Amino acid sequence: MTAAQADLTAARTEFRELPEGLRLDGPEVQDGAAIWRIAKDSGTLDLNSSYSYLLWCRDFAGTSVVARDASGAPVGFVTGYVRPEKPRTLVVWQVAVDASQRGRGLAAALLDGLAARVAARQELTGLETTITPGNTASERLFASFARRHGAGLEREVLFDAGLFPDGGHDSEVLHRIGPLDLSAAARTAAPAAV
Repeated sequence: MTAAQADLTAARTEFRELPEGLRLDGPEVQDGAAIWRIAKDSGTLDLNSSYSYLLWCRDFAGTSVVARDASGAPVGFVTGYVRPEKPRTLVVWQVAVDASQRGRGLAAALLDGLAARVAARQELTGLETTITPGNTASERLFASFARRHGAGLEREVLFDAGLFPDGGHDSEVLHRIGPLDLSAAARTAAPAAV
């Protein structure tokens, strides 16, 4: 094995650890209000209705995660779903971290934790998300995920700005990450509480 192959193998099994004092968990309906607040306070996410976050915690809890502090309160989340037409592809809808927890690597740990959780239950070969141009933090988050897992990253405009009926919305650029091979790493990295 060459050094480059060893680096790639290591990258495919590296999962970010949660910052000390936090734990990964599945969302519950009662978390919907806190998740909505974290999304609202992010200042960058498209804020959905509070009702939609309640539904997300009920209907997509298996493909979403929250980080909880010592008191059990949500301090970050990732919402996602498996594409019906591509059941090996996880779509990440939103990622947000409470202001009190930013700068600790929590978003990356949440993303890795979600990927491990889904891959422990089913084969996961790709991850997709959309990011508006200029959202550098999200672009870096997903590029670093691709690097950690030795996967390629392709970008293309998925929804042009002109498609949005409310005007003033930037285009949504699809970030497609893959191929992923998280099967072995997911079994060892997936937290038992999730």
